[in-house]
Amino acid sequence: MSIRITRRGALFGASGLAFAAAACSSGPRRPEPEPQTGPFRHGVASGEPDQNSVVLWTAITDDAGGEYVFQLAADETFESVIFEEREERTYVTSNAISTFKTIATGLQPGTAYFYRMVFNGISSPVGRTKTLPVGAVPRFIMAVCSCSNYPAGYFNAYRELANTPDLDLVMHLGDYIYEYSADGYASDDAENMDRVVDPLHELNSYGDYARRHALYKTDPDLQAAHAAAPWLMIWDDHEVANDAWSTGAENHNEGEGEYSQRVYNAMLAYHDWNPTREPADQIGMTRIAEIGDLATLVVTESRHVARHQPMDFSTFPIADDADPDDPANQQAVAEWRATEINRDDRELLGTEQIGQIADAFGAAADKPWRLLGGQVVMGRIEAPNMIEALPGWLKFIVSKTDDLAWGYLQRSQFNIPLNLDAWDGYVAERERLYDAVRANGGDMIAFAGDSHTFWTNQLMDDEGRRIGYEFGTTSITSPSPFERIPAPGISFPDIIENGNRDVIRLNDRDKGFIRVTLTPDAMESDFVTVSTIKRRGYSAGSDSRWRVTRGANGLELDAI
Repeated sequence: MSIRITRRGALFGASGLAFAAAACSSGPRRPEPEPQTGPFRHGVASGEPDQNSVVLWTAITDDAGGEYVFQLAADETFESVIFEEREERTYVTSNAISTFKTIATGLQPGTAYFYRMVFNGISSPVGRTKTLPVGAVPRFIMAVCSCSNYPAGYFNAYRELANTPDLDLVMHLGDYIYEYSADGYASDDAENMDRVVDPLHELNSYGDYARRHALYKTDPDLQAAHAAAPWLMIWDDHEVANDAWSTGAENHNEGEGEYSQRVYNAMLAYHDWNPTREPADQIGMTRIAEIGDLATLVVTESRHVARHQPMDFSTFPIADDADPDDPANQQAVAEWRATEINRDDRELLGTEQIGQIADAFGAAADKPWRLLGGQVVMGRIEAPNMIEALPGWLKFIVSKTDDLAWGYLQRSQFNIPLNLDAWDGYVAERERLYDAVRANGGDMIAFAGDSHTFWTNQLMDDEGRRIGYEFGTTSITSPSPFERIPAPGISFPDIIENGNRDVIRLNDRDKGFIRVTLTPDAMESDFVTVSTIKRRGYSAGSDSRWRVTRGANGLELDAI
């Protein structure tokens, strides 16, 4: 049988580059994971399952040709092989690393399988995967994660995710890699932890992005998470460049070439190094997972298709230090919000993608759960009046040391959104999305990444009607916006919660992921935390747990 593999050969051969497994310091409570050696130094992965198929992925180091065999079996010993594809290849020169991908077909719905590749008689690590179910589904367990910055710390949260019993699916909501150079974002401790990135410079070419993905895939905790369950993945901005939109990015500057070429390079490397079904244009739109008669999950693309450039405060109509009690200033800010932030033509998803969500949710109107996976926080979050909330000593320090932060604190007196890169910068389209959900199933549960903080929000439209609830996952390692502010005794989450009706819970300190358990009667979200990312040893905990049920008046939320 001919092997049906999407494969990139000679990924690094032209420059003679090869990679070794990442070496990491041991921790006090958990032994150092054994690094992979031999040809399979980057582990295995599976992804984008449907009811009868799943994508399988691996990479081979020092690929000199020979026999390649993908196998998928009903048992971990591979005595009952369900799917097998093989090929023999001969090369003139060997490849430093080759990636391999195939789609295992003819599988049974809702069934767990084991898979591997055998290369010239050498077996890869064994991974576990699972197809999506059909019909009645008594329970479905999903992990939701995002934002794994390699130099910021160890991927302990991925290791804890891998320990989840009976895991059906991992939904990764983006920032799987970061594009920065070795002295860039959150890299202060990288050298001490032996987590300096490769390449050392900021990513731009295909080879740059492929090398960064290859580095990440050597991490033993990430390998364990990939091997534990199939992943449904979507990118956010850092897979290309910070604060990306459809035609540019904040971190794409003059002299870095055409932005469209950079996006192409990054997306090609992303698909080469991950278990994805590749759209013809490398980007596509929504990904939809039908979870039997229990739920429909729609994952959106919110960076490269339709998104307008994120707003900033360069158009703020008054001086930062203007009098907040002056009616003229208040009117100017209100008009700015109406004419700039609330502009009807500003898009994040676009009309076509909202239509796809409406169609999917409409077809799922009789299911208990309609789930939406996105990148940025959807809930309405206003910046609280920090001038009133913060103590004088902290305001004095900020005013003398950080002009940008001080300007933000001053503007917070004027009822401004907390984050214009999130849905609060695309208000009119958010209302159009809410209208589409209301007309197609009536409600939803949304999941978000990007913010590096845990969120529990209620989703309310402009008329005060609840559309559903939102659970935002914290990061695997990336620091939160407030984490580095030296403010002992100051709880920014309390300040934000107290200043926002729709914010129920905010945790800006812990790293981890969300463990979601779906049943016909309830959806539970457990905010799983790890005690540290600065050493290998860690303890797992729970920040909070939430249960959503359906009552007489719609969805109801309780802390458990």
